[in-house]
Amino acid sequence: MSFTPIIDAQGFAAFPAPAKLNLFLHITGRRADGYHLLESIFQLIDAHDTIWLRVRQDGQVIHHNPIENVPAESDLTVRAARLLQGHTQQQLGVDIRVEKRLPMGGGMGGGSSDAATVLLALNRLWSLNLSRQALMTLGLQLGADVPFFIFGRNALVEGIGEIMTPIETPVAHFVVLHPPVHVPTPAIFGDPELTRDTPSLKVALLEGRADQVELKNDLEPVAVRKFPQIAECIQWLSQYAPAKMTGSGSCVFAQFIADGAEKNASQNRANAVISCLPKEMTGFVSSTLSQHQLLDFASD
Repeated sequence: MSFTPIIDAQGFAAFPAPAKLNLFLHITGRRADGYHLLESIFQLIDAHDTIWLRVRQDGQVIHHNPIENVPAESDLTVRAARLLQGHTQQQLGVDIRVEKRLPMGGGMGGGSSDAATVLLALNRLWSLNLSRQALMTLGLQLGADVPFFIFGRNALVEGIGEIMTPIETPVAHFVVLHPPVHVPTPAIFGDPELTRDTPSLKVALLEGRADQVELKNDLEPVAVRKFPQIAECIQWLSQYAPAKMTGSGSCVFAQFIADGAEKNASQNRANAVISCLPKEMTGFVSSTLSQHQLLDFASD
């Protein structure tokens, strides 16, 4: 079913920018140019930012509520709009507002998802009709995770993030905790103690044998050593279910898979956990998405 945006009194249309979780993240090698090779399942979840867009006739791209201390010109939503505008020689412009809910620097892909939503939504609003692959190629210029959100399906991701294979994931709910730290990704990938030779599990995963292999986040040991608050959240959440970090951090999560015999069991379990959250911790409950809400805004 095609997504229909809400339009407010000022004429802005609302588009979701969903988060992702890395159900695991293994570093399988390193290229000669220094880029790390990874293997991961990227899971879309219903926690999201909202991108409000209004087409302009004068060609300007204007961000109406830029993040404090971040120049509008540097914001990924503005960069995405201008990249698409330049690529297509588009004469129309856009007004942008960002309703930010996803933790910044949390490893959930918030900024990348915001950029992807701008590309997808403007593809429709500007009547560009670019293909998904064309948008993914543009998105890669903005960040390694942007193409995944344009791809729009849960995926086994390989290479440096550019190889995606659609994969079915179980319906589940997640408890997500956000430690009060901002993890610098380069510091994690550059740590000499980072594991960089985890064997590939692709065959087992594509054959549906994920329950027979160990799925972990190779970045987690480095991150928890540098940021004890991450370790504290993992330790607390592990009382209730296996917990791990997503991306390069700082957010951590536990998965509660839906039981077909009781439709709401996974949500009830997740809600019960979050109700016990200590006052000094921040977290929320989210559920799986089978695909990006704007999937049909680009053609395959």
